[in-house]
Amino acid sequence: MRVVILGSAAGGGVPQWNCGCPHCWSARASGLGRTQSSLAVTADGERWVLLNASPDLRQQLATRPGLWPRGARTTSVCAVVLTDAEIDHTLGLLLMREAMNPLPVYAPEGVAALLGDEWPLFRVMARYSGVEARPLTGVGTTPLRDLEGRDLGLLCTAQPIAHRPPRYATGATPGAFGVGLRLEDARTGGVLAYIPAAGAVDATVRSLAEGADLLCFDGTFWSEEELRAAVPDAPTAHAMGHLPIGGPDGSLAQLGGLGAKRTVFVHINNTNPILDRASRPRAEVDRAGITVAEDGMEFEL
Repeated sequence: MRVVILGSAAGGGVPQWNCGCPHCWSARASGLGRTQSSLAVTADGERWVLLNASPDLRQQLATRPGLWPRGARTTSVCAVVLTDAEIDHTLGLLLMREAMNPLPVYAPEGVAALLGDEWPLFRVMARYSGVEARPLTGVGTTPLRDLEGRDLGLLCTAQPIAHRPPRYATGATPGAFGVGLRLEDARTGGVLAYIPAAGAVDATVRSLAEGADLLCFDGTFWSEEELRAAVPDAPTAHAMGHLPIGGPDGSLAQLGGLGAKRTVFVHINNTNPILDRASRPRAEVDRAGITVAEDGMEFEL
């Protein structure tokens, strides 16, 4: 399995359009920004599956030659798997409306319901190329297939994780709208665990991560009240559905015991001090042997 980190930042990216924090200013000055979180995976190097579809998808696909079209109006993207219904993980679907055929989109039931109602991407897409919604359940393993039903060589397990519903979702039950993924290459046995948003390292996270060749885990915030330095009345990390990295109960103190062979922090917010290579938090992450994701990183599993 080949894994490409298309985007490593949380919602808004780095720099965020209206943010004047040091990290965003540094990204503007250097021209080295980060796009919003998404991964691309393939078992054969030709047919790709997107894990989430970020608002920066057009730019991300344009900078990855392996994902370029191989003819007039074609695509190597054969399916999309959604972990949740957050805007920064789903808006990219609209950027694929020029497709010639419906796009297979695998999503948990609660996510698919939101995308057909309160955040009606599926209904909007129906006026263009359309999507073929396919269920992801917490029971068993789902073989990923293209529109014609051809096997893509990837087996997907989805498990509900601690995650609040999107802000726009009224009356939703917390915990019902987010999943973590475990993808296995049917030929090589390589395993990717993908958990870009998690409120805890719990039994579900452990089961998804155990023995994985690569774990891509929620690196949104370093500390619980980090966002309040930029926005005084902002919610805490836990209130937004994210376990902070730092502190005695943070993810950094727990991820080493999950049994993954390699761990990478993804979905990093522009306020997170691990973006600064000279910071103490970044040094702690480096000492723990965990990688801070960068756009364009690739892994072979």
